[in-house]
Amino acid sequence: MHPAAKLPLLFLLLVGATAATSITNHAPAPAAGSCVPREREALLAFKRGITGDPAGRLASWKRGNHDCCRWRGVRCSDNLIGHIFGLHLQNNFSWYDEATALVGHISTSLLALEHLEHLDLSNNNLVGPAGRFPGFVSSLRNLIYLNFSGMPLRGKVPPQLSNLTKLKYLDLSHRNGIGMYSTDIQWLTHLPSLRYLGLSNVDLSRISCWPRVMNMNAYLRALYLSHCSFTSASQSILQSNFTRLEELDLSHNNFNQPLASYWFWNLTSLKYLDLSGNNIVGSLPAAVSKFTSLDTLDLSENQLFGSVPYEISMLTSLTDINLRVNNLTGEITEKHLAGLKSLKNIDLSSNHYLKIVVGPEWQPPFRLEVAIFESCQLGPMFPSWLQWMVDIKILDIWNTGITDQLPHWFWTTFSKATKLDMSSNKISGSLPTNMETMSLESLYLGSNQITGVIPTLPPNLTWLEIQNNMVSRIVASKNFGAPNLGYMDLSSNNIKGPIPGSICELQYLRFLNLANNHLEGEFPHCIGMTEVNYLFLNNNSLSGRVPSFLKGCKQLMHLDLSQNKFHGRLPSWIGDFPAVRSLILNNNVLSGHIPTNITNLTNLQDLDLSQNKFHGRLSNWIGDLPEVQRIFLNNNLFSGHIPINITNLTKLTQLNLAYNNISGILP
Repeated sequence: MHPAAKLPLLFLLLVGATAATSITNHAPAPAAGSCVPREREALLAFKRGITGDPAGRLASWKRGNHDCCRWRGVRCSDNLIGHIFGLHLQNNFSWYDEATALVGHISTSLLALEHLEHLDLSNNNLVGPAGRFPGFVSSLRNLIYLNFSGMPLRGKVPPQLSNLTKLKYLDLSHRNGIGMYSTDIQWLTHLPSLRYLGLSNVDLSRISCWPRVMNMNAYLRALYLSHCSFTSASQSILQSNFTRLEELDLSHNNFNQPLASYWFWNLTSLKYLDLSGNNIVGSLPAAVSKFTSLDTLDLSENQLFGSVPYEISMLTSLTDINLRVNNLTGEITEKHLAGLKSLKNIDLSSNHYLKIVVGPEWQPPFRLEVAIFESCQLGPMFPSWLQWMVDIKILDIWNTGITDQLPHWFWTTFSKATKLDMSSNKISGSLPTNMETMSLESLYLGSNQITGVIPTLPPNLTWLEIQNNMVSRIVASKNFGAPNLGYMDLSSNNIKGPIPGSICELQYLRFLNLANNHLEGEFPHCIGMTEVNYLFLNNNSLSGRVPSFLKGCKQLMHLDLSQNKFHGRLPSWIGDFPAVRSLILNNNVLSGHIPTNITNLTNLQDLDLSQNKFHGRLSNWIGDLPEVQRIFLNNNLFSGHIPINITNLTKLTQLNLAYNNISGILP
């Protein structure tokens, strides 16, 4: 979880009434006093340093609009002389979004705002001189809140920040990758009131004593040090002052040490602990039970091995636990789970030898919202305890060894779910007829033993995978459902009959795979279905001409109509797809000449027209496909010589011209 997710609560705790002013960023709130002219001029000078404001957040900052206390993002004191005490210019989108971010330089004119307590420029594209931290900010001695997170600042963190002795909140976390760096953080010891410190993606690799320095900030409640290039967390602290610390994020460093050696085991006040992506080795210590206040524990993407200790059941306040991508083994039993009465989100995925073993009559004490067990061992029976999880939003049981039938309660219990992934099991059963009442946005059922028909789909569904099953039919109703569906894979089933015309309702479909079925007849004459990028209809019994709706699909990248009964000529508009990379039409009854504008397909890499009845000469087009790597034209009626310009195809790796009427010499 990024620190921004915790911001509203911390803001209210740390800054008090000042915090309330940050939540209104769309319209200026009334202020009792008018702004001081000198401070208004300082704001206008700051605006002159802004070269881009795509969202118009500074549109109200105008010289003719005299009361700057009413300008968007400006907060003034509630007295007759309205000194500016807050600038709330954060880009409210999560991290940096160039569509809404301010662009430019941070002007020294802000020094005129001597009463400024709150400065938030986060998630904007604003920098100081030469792209560095604007050092003059260290002179704004009344600052309580300073947030420059998500900005592209580089260079050294100025130690002069020690001048800001009233600071309670400091966030310099970089957007991505290493931004700024520091070789000495002793300046932190001069900030006695600091409650929140965010230095994620600041390079602190040359600082070995960082826990002892930060331990001097006795009021610290939140410490975010993700991606700081630390290599050790085993430093000893003789006397811990971290008695108030509630949030600790040390994720994505490289500690490569047993977890039991870390310095923070006595911090029983912790509520949030993130140690993910640290290459931590060894077992999960039973001492984790000390953190009885913990609501979030993230140890994912490490090298933890062995069994999970029973003591984890003592974390009765735990709402989120993430142990994904480790090497945990053994069993998770009722004894592990019995005390986790607050649990909402659990992720144990990619622990391939971890088995969940609970009795069929067990009723869990929690109500999960997110349950991710991908590649754990849940089978062979379908986990009956899941029937109590009526609040589930996301369920992932991909490749969990289940060889059972879907229970009768399944679709009712998970009617509120937005994502269900049950792929790569041997689950049998069928889809319910009332799917249109479900909340599903994505459904993954690939590689199971699902039978029956595809009913009318849920209205919010955008992603559907039921490939490699035994589905027999697509309901040919007037309403296909799922008007926003973008991805549908029904390949390798036993679907028979024609493709229903209602498929034309899927106007936003980008990926459609109906390959390896028993479909027959013509593809429906769809109008407006122009978003298709990938179309796979291969290995069916479809007939008619090349589907005409493709003419409008200008972003088509892959087309596979092979092993069907398509006939007629290759349409001239086949050359109108600048993005197409694969054109696979083999084993049909297509005939006629190849349109010369096929040479417009400058990104084409795979061309397979084999096993058809095409005829004509190759000389007009074959040598003008610059990116092509594989050409298969065998088993047709092509004639004439192999053109000399075939030697232009420098990326060609495979060429098959066999069984044609080609004569002459090989160039």
